[in-house]
Amino acid sequence: MPILTRRSAALWALLGAVPFVLLRGRGRLRAVAVEGDSMLPALRPGDWLLVRVAGRVAAGDVVVARHPERPGLLVVKRAAYRADTGWWLESDNQRAPGRSDSWDFGAVPDTLVVGRVVARYWPPSRARRRIDTSGTLGGQPAGMPGRPAQRSQR
Repeated sequence: MPILTRRSAALWALLGAVPFVLLRGRGRLRAVAVEGDSMLPALRPGDWLLVRVAGRVAAGDVVVARHPERPGLLVVKRAAYRADTGWWLESDNQRAPGRSDSWDFGAVPDTLVVGRVVARYWPPSRARRRIDTSGTLGGQPAGMPGRPAQRSQR
């Protein structure tokens, strides 16, 4: 019989809570899967994230938002800075094929920001690793009011 360590017990408790939160539908947490390479190296395709719905957002946070031009699509991006019209959201990997962020659709209104990513819970090998919230975008400091961070060449 395998021994249940404190760390594995916590992981199983978290994994058990995720379906409960999703089934409630109105929970303060939401599970979101990462697709595509636009947030490499911080997030990889196949990572599953817990998002605090309607949580406070600060520059440098990784957030989930509704795509302004395709409301059925959720995007995972880094909040670069707060503009007059909403949040400027950027991909960490500007060279990712098919990436779409505020360079393409402009600032995202607050009403379209679903929430802030608070944890990665899958895969287990990466669940304990902290998501980088250093607030840098492509080597440039994020959150510079009044102007976007420099965009790297495609």
